[in-house]
Amino acid sequence: MTDYRNFIDGRFVSPEGPSAIDIINPATGEIFAGVPTASDADVIRAVEAAARAQKSWGRLPAIDRGDALRRVADAVERRAGQIGEALARESGKSIADATAETIYAAVLMRYHAEWARRIEGEVIESDTPDETLMLKRTPIGVVACLIPFNFPIYTLVRKIAPALVAGNAVVVRPSNNTPTSAFVFADAIEEAALPPGLINIMTMTHDVAETMCTRPEVGMITLTGSVAAGRTVLEYCKANIAKPSLELGGKTPVIVEPDADLDAVARLVVTAKTAHCGQVCTSVERLYVHEAVHDALLGKLREAFSSRRFGDRSKCPDLMGPLANEAARSRIHAMVERAKAEGAKVEAGGIIPQGAGFFYPPTLLSACRQDMEIVREEVFGPVLAVMPYGDFDEALAMASDHQYGLASVVFSENYRKVMKAANEIEAGELYINRFPADPYQGYHAGWKRSGLGGDDGKHGMLEFTQTRLVVLKH
Repeated sequence: MTDYRNFIDGRFVSPEGPSAIDIINPATGEIFAGVPTASDADVIRAVEAAARAQKSWGRLPAIDRGDALRRVADAVERRAGQIGEALARESGKSIADATAETIYAAVLMRYHAEWARRIEGEVIESDTPDETLMLKRTPIGVVACLIPFNFPIYTLVRKIAPALVAGNAVVVRPSNNTPTSAFVFADAIEEAALPPGLINIMTMTHDVAETMCTRPEVGMITLTGSVAAGRTVLEYCKANIAKPSLELGGKTPVIVEPDADLDAVARLVVTAKTAHCGQVCTSVERLYVHEAVHDALLGKLREAFSSRRFGDRSKCPDLMGPLANEAARSRIHAMVERAKAEGAKVEAGGIIPQGAGFFYPPTLLSACRQDMEIVREEVFGPVLAVMPYGDFDEALAMASDHQYGLASVVFSENYRKVMKAANEIEAGELYINRFPADPYQGYHAGWKRSGLGGDDGKHGMLEFTQTRLVVLKH
C-alpha cells in the first residue's frame, strides 16, 4: 500500500500511533489503503502553524498571492494523472472523470488567482464635513475547510483558493471516504513552495475535527455536507463566534412544461440523475411533469432508466458507478421500500444487486405525493420521484414547498413562465432548459436549510474576508 501521511506545517508527518482509517474502493468493496488519523496534538500544531503563516501571507500584495496560486495550479496539472488515479480508486469514478475533475480544479484555482487585483473596498460619504469613511476588506485569519466525498479535489480547491487569495491560511479535513487524492494533492503544494503552514491537510476522527475547529485561532469554518453536519459546524462556531459558510443538502425540483422537448428532457434527466450515482448536491430528485405530457415522459424515462447500466468504471467508463459505502446503499434502499409502502410505484430499479461493490440501480418512482418521505428528504443517490401537476402555479408552489432551496430547473419555452419562476422560486439557483453545473463565476448559495453563505465568483471569494471601517477626519 502507498504510505500516506498528514501534511502539517509544510511537511509530511508520520503518525504518532497506529491509529488509521481503512479506505475502501466502493466499486469492489476492497480495502486498498490506510491513512493516518491526526491526533489532537497534530491539529493544534497545524492550526498554530497556519496562524503563524497567515500573518506574513496576509501582508503580501494580493498579486503575489495570486502568483502563488498559479504555481500550485501548474503543479496540480503536472500531477493530474496521479491525483486522478487516487481519486478514481477511492470514489469509484472513471480515471477520465477523476483526472478531468483534477484539471478543472486547477482551472478554478487560476480563476480565483485573478481576483488578486479585484478585491475591492468602498469609499462612503460621511454626514460630517472634512471626514471620509473607508470600508476595507481584510483576511479573516485561519479557515477550517471540511471537504465532502463526492468531488473531493474540486471542492477542496473551491474552498482553499478563494481563502488563500483573500489572505487567509487553511487547515483542511478531507472526507474519510476519499482522502488519498488530497494527500497526492499535497505533493503539488509542496512542489509549489508555499510558505510552511499556509495549507495543512489531515484526516481525523470527528472528535479531533472538533478540536481543530474550536481552536481560538480559527475564525471561519466552511463545510460542504449534510444538514446534520451543518448543525454540528454551527455548534463548533459558537466557541469563537467563528464565521460559518455552509453548503448543505439539496432536493432539486424540475418542472417540465407541455412545450418541452420530451426526448431531450428524458436524455438529460437520466444523465444528470446517474452522474456519480446521484451523489451530487444539485442532482435532480423531484420531477414535476405537466399532466398533459406526464405519461409520455414517464414512458421515455422508464426506458432510459431501465437501460442505464452500472458497474466498475475502471473496467468500463461508460457505466454508472457505485455509491460511497454500504451505509449509503442501505439507507437509500430503505427509503425506496418506505416509498413503496406509501403507494409509490417502482418503474425501474429499486433492488440491491448481488455482487461486490456498493452499487444501486437507477430507480424511477411514479405515483409519488408531495407528503412522502422520498419527496421531502434528500436521497443523495440514483432515485427519482415523479409527480404530475395541473398548472404552472401549482408546480411552482410544490417546487418551493420544501425545507431545501439549493438548485431548481424549469423546462419551458414560455418566457413569461420562465420569468415568473426566476422571480418566485425559492432556491439559490434556477437553470432553464438545462441541469445544474455550478458555473464558477456565479454564486452557489442555498436558501433555507440548504446553507449559509456560499461558494464561487466574487461573492464566494468575499465570504473569506471581513470588513474594517476607517473613519478618517481631515
